Amino acid sequence: MFKYGDLLIVSILVGSLARAFMLRIDYRQFPSFPHSYAIHLTLGMIASTLGALFVPVLLEEEYIAVTFLTIGAQQFREVRNLERESLLKIEETELVPRGSAYVEGIAKLFEARNYLALLTALVTSLIYYYLNWVWAIAGGAIVGYALHFMMKGPQVADIATVEIVPITFKGKNIGIDDVIMMNVGEKEAWERWHKEGIGIKVIPKDEDARATLANLGQRQAIVHDLSILMGVKLDTGMQQFTPLARLNLDSGTLNIIIIPQEPDKEFIKRAIEKIPVLESSERKPLKSKMGRKAAD
Repeated sequence: MFKYGDLLIVSILVGSLARAFMLRIDYRQFPSFPHSYAIHLTLGMIASTLGALFVPVLLEEEYIAVTFLTIGAQQFREVRNLERESLLKIEETELVPRGSAYVEGIAKLFEARNYLALLTALVTSLIYYYLNWVWAIAGGAIVGYALHFMMKGPQVADIATVEIVPITFKGKNIGIDDVIMMNVGEKEAWERWHKEGIGIKVIPKDEDARATLANLGQRQAIVHDLSILMGVKLDTGMQQFTPLARLNLDSGTLNIIIIPQEPDKEFIKRAIEKIPVLESSERKPLKSKMGRKAAD
């Protein structure tokens, strides 16, 4: 194996850098602390090592070693459990929870990113073997970026139109249009909603989008991310100020009410448009024959 030393070094380096490139903290706050970075970067390096070893192992006809590589790759499934358990513990401290669907999506994402590092290192080692280190680094970088780009799923803007609308007040009931969202008994809470509350309509573009927005996990993800991005005037024991999302059962429109800390309506609209569509929540009834007939 020592004759493949340069190949292994270049492949592991490119694969590890690809994993580091995909490890960016954002408003969703995962990972959120230096020890989380250390965990994921170390796992990324291990994944890159597995990918880099694959070509030398085959060239040396050490086929038994391939089985160990496969076993090693399977251990990355534990990454999903690690992230799930961590986020579920944090979930208990969230004023506006992510929801189990969002947590599962994040856990899958971190598992998949280790496989992307593995594939990047594997492709890098192949290019290095047949060409040279310059082409290997360039090719590995392109593959890593392409794989990362392919993992980006749709956003709310791709499936729906977002509109800022006034909140409707009917006695102690508040909502949007004819959809009642909440009954507010306290005068102070009613006045706060009347003065600072903002209503939002997320209008589906087709039946696929309507089915997706009807999913409880997707709705909770939208409300959570909106609360993180724009802030929410909410504290423990103040349930009357909790942001809510309810469907208009006739049109499929998702109605949202919130009292944000940042009341800029244009930024609220943009924030919702950039919220990801969860893989587990995405529905496509129009892809089926019966779904198309029903839509017609």
